[in-house]
Amino acid sequence: MRIDTVIFDMDGTLIDTEKYYRIFWPMALREFGYEMTDEQALSMRSLGRPFAPARLREMFGPRLDYHAVRERRKALMEERLDREGIELKPGALELLNWLKRQGIRSAVATATDLQRTEKYLGGLEIRDYFDQVISAAMVKEGKPSPDIYLYACEQLGRRPRDCMAVEDSPNGVLSACRAGCRVVMVPDQTDPEPELEKLLYAKVKRLDDIMGLL
Repeated sequence: MRIDTVIFDMDGTLIDTEKYYRIFWPMALREFGYEMTDEQALSMRSLGRPFAPARLREMFGPRLDYHAVRERRKALMEERLDREGIELKPGALELLNWLKRQGIRSAVATATDLQRTEKYLGGLEIRDYFDQVISAAMVKEGKPSPDIYLYACEQLGRRPRDCMAVEDSPNGVLSACRAGCRVVMVPDQTDPEPELEKLLYAKVKRLDDIMGLL
């Protein structure tokens, strides 16, 4: 079976922004009187609706105003990114150029809203590499549910088993696996636990290592 389409997560996979969520979730919560541990912050990676609000309320109680905290986290993070800029992950441009030369289609499936996704991809001048850009806001449930990958495959006219999903976080890996994609993990922040690693088609250190798998 030939893989003819690659679907990328964005934060932590294509662009080096996942580390900022790890900083700014705790910072925003502190302003509302909550203390978030590093382990708790890591558990939020790629977590979409309705799981992110449920996870925060599970950690800090049902009275937590998720939307207020999230808006504050977004504001703090955008201020930092606007000031310092965003970097591509190692090997990203090399892989995207190679996929284009090989005629392999590519797409983005991200937990980030579409407006910010377009801003980040456009600012890094990589938007034109992708046939589709899919945000979790377009589907009923975000990661780790399979909805976003199933929808991306539908929009691309591809079967999940013919698509490679590239992810950096546990919630993203679970989403793509549940959709039936073949999942390659490029770990960011932490390595996968053994049970998660069993689900992977492959694990690589850099994005351009994926060229050897296609």
